[in-house]
Amino acid sequence: MQIHFRPDADPASHRLLAGIVEGERLPDGIEPVLAEAARAARFAGKAGQLSEGFVEREGRVVRVALAGAGGPAEEREASLERAGAALAARFATSGEEQLALMAEGLSGEDIAAVLSGLVLRAWRYDVHRTRLKDEQKVSLNQITVLAAPEGAEAAWDEARALVEGVLFARELVAEPANIIYPESFVERCRERFDGTGVEFTVLGEAEMRELGMGALLGVSQGSVREAQILAIRWNGGAGNGSDDTAPLCFVGKGVTFDTGGISIKPAAGMEDMKWDMGGAAAVAGAMLAIAGREAKANVVGICGLVENMPDAAAQRPGDIVTSMSGQTIEVINTDAEGRLVLCDAISWAQREFKPSAIVDLATLTGAMIIALGTEHGGLFANDDALANDLLAAGQATGDRLWRFPLGPAYDKLIDSPIADMKNVGPRGGGSITAAQFIQRFVEDGTPWAHCDIAGMVWADKPGATWDKGATGYGVRLIDRLVRERAEKSPQNSAFR
Repeated sequence: MQIHFRPDADPASHRLLAGIVEGERLPDGIEPVLAEAARAARFAGKAGQLSEGFVEREGRVVRVALAGAGGPAEEREASLERAGAALAARFATSGEEQLALMAEGLSGEDIAAVLSGLVLRAWRYDVHRTRLKDEQKVSLNQITVLAAPEGAEAAWDEARALVEGVLFARELVAEPANIIYPESFVERCRERFDGTGVEFTVLGEAEMRELGMGALLGVSQGSVREAQILAIRWNGGAGNGSDDTAPLCFVGKGVTFDTGGISIKPAAGMEDMKWDMGGAAAVAGAMLAIAGREAKANVVGICGLVENMPDAAAQRPGDIVTSMSGQTIEVINTDAEGRLVLCDAISWAQREFKPSAIVDLATLTGAMIIALGTEHGGLFANDDALANDLLAAGQATGDRLWRFPLGPAYDKLIDSPIADMKNVGPRGGGSITAAQFIQRFVEDGTPWAHCDIAGMVWADKPGATWDKGATGYGVRLIDRLVRERAEKSPQNSAFR
């Protein structure tokens, strides 16, 4: 999508014009036919509401759309994004190629929010669709902001970095498992991060074997695709004279396809398991956004990448593996594989980067979908300040979280009679016992949070700023946490 800014407000050369309406008051001087169309459609300026009509201006027929951005009591940024998203939902495949956005009364940050919603909602991944009809193809490719105030372009430049991170995460999640597997995930990231200034570290199976990552390698041993660990490091703290500051570390579960292994999943719906790498995609997308906006922070994103397949070499229920930490695990269910990937990735993160805090993101348990549906991700943490920062970040960005408990009563449910622990507990509290498992690999004194985002990375119906399919959940959550926890001093954090 091409975005252009013009300081003048002359709409004469544009066929499709759009205005943003806050509250019920229509713009001054609007033609009676447009006002009547709005009344007939019961348009009240609610966030995401749309009204449109045609008028004649200077001998030309002009299409005019009004997008609602809600009232003063509503969260402004989210409401403006929904206004932009409503324009995309209506016009992305309408045959219109250009849209002129009238910016009178909007600040630069307001315009950035509208454009963010518009670009996010217009995104489609049609790379593999070769027989789309013309009316199904995305036609809208250019937005011109008229009467753009000073600072609008700079505000959009920063917002665009975050939008591109969200779209990259969606791209990774949308791709099928024969396209995105551990090694190709790494290569796709190399291509997208070229020139951004990040440092890449990649571990193959030989390096992981030397490090003793028996838990992660146990998941991978049934696949012909070699497992990988990808670390993306952004040293932006150097800009503040703090290049030696311990980094914030984000760890993503990257199971690029999950059959369940020998504990195989039902066939119906198994194709959805291409998105079991949604945590790793969120981490990669967030790191692209952080590098793109040149964040004044030290951040590391780690993606544990494996494929869980059921061939003759696959691990069996009852096998015992030794993790990098030295702790032994009885594998009761090979479909509880994400925690086996995360535990070794987290151990390596602590040894290699000595982070100030660790947050992991994973499409980990079906139990989380039962508990929260697709409205919130689940949050578990050993540190109240980190948990509160994440809850606030989720509320601010729309990537919402809901906190769950941890405790000794849940922890003992994963004790094993023949190993240090087993990888699943009883049916009840499945998401909690999964979090308790991961916590056993977090070193004392390290703030840690686990985000179970199983219901959030893929949508069966359109949402506020996404169509059906990959949502990009988690990218904005991570980016906001970095802004508030790392780029601001802890004493001045807006979240405390």
